[in-house]
Amino acid sequence: MRIRATVAAVSGALALSALAVPAAQADGPAVPDLHVPTAAEVFGSAAKAPAAVSRAAAADPVISKITVNGGKNIVLGTTDSKKITISVTASHPSGISDGFAFLWHGTDLVSEDGVDGAIIPNEDMGNCKKINSTTSTCSLTYTINPRNQLYKNALAGTWHVAAGALAGDESTSSWNDYATTARVQRLSRLTVNAAPEPVKKGGTITVTGKLSRANWEDHAYHGYTGQPVKLQFRKKTSSTYTTVKTIKTNSTGNLKTTSKATVDGYWRYSFAGTSTTPAITTAGDFVDVK
Repeated sequence: MRIRATVAAVSGALALSALAVPAAQADGPAVPDLHVPTAAEVFGSAAKAPAAVSRAAAADPVISKITVNGGKNIVLGTTDSKKITISVTASHPSGISDGFAFLWHGTDLVSEDGVDGAIIPNEDMGNCKKINSTTSTCSLTYTINPRNQLYKNALAGTWHVAAGALAGDESTSSWNDYATTARVQRLSRLTVNAAPEPVKKGGTITVTGKLSRANWEDHAYHGYTGQPVKLQFRKKTSSTYTTVKTIKTNSTGNLKTTSKATVDGYWRYSFAGTSTTPAITTAGDFVDVK
């Protein structure tokens, strides 16, 4: 029998901790409650000891697919919460009665300081839909608030996803602390301005801009320094941009370069992104060449 009352208590406590973050210590930002549910708390007596790698036997549920946020990176700024979905597809001869997953950041779920970030689902149980008599896909939702759950910039990058599934007859379950990974990123911003407008044919235009990204520690946007950004151009009569040159942001994230103006067209900056910061491209800034 599953101990759902325990799961509800754990999930409720975690939800409250996301709202009632302890006061920041003198040497760093506020740290939320980082307790994460265990297999026993989720699946009760049907749970087995979690393993670092899949160890499902033939009699255990087999997880065949995990989809996080529709396969897209999870990107957050400094204020707005983001709601995502994780779905767990699993199978067992008796069917699947529950699927569960949560995101965690750190080294492991065993040691005392192994976890420094956790994102748990809004629900205590997955919303399971049958694919056939043995297989179901169970979905859960998560509301991520950068003001408390993402309390330091070091949380940007790769997170682990722990996932499990419970057999339809509740006789056994499978669980994997390292079922898959997901990428959580700091929202990026990019601007562009090409001047003068208009400009004489053959004249020099100066293209300025700034690349910045969310800071989860002070809830502001700061320049992203030393990053390669492409200056691109397309003629007024074309629909295709070409790269003119690649420059790097300076110590404050600013961009500035020059180019010759030969025909009417649009100038833009394009940033390819990094593991911690998403790609972004500005709209084109039109320059009339006289």
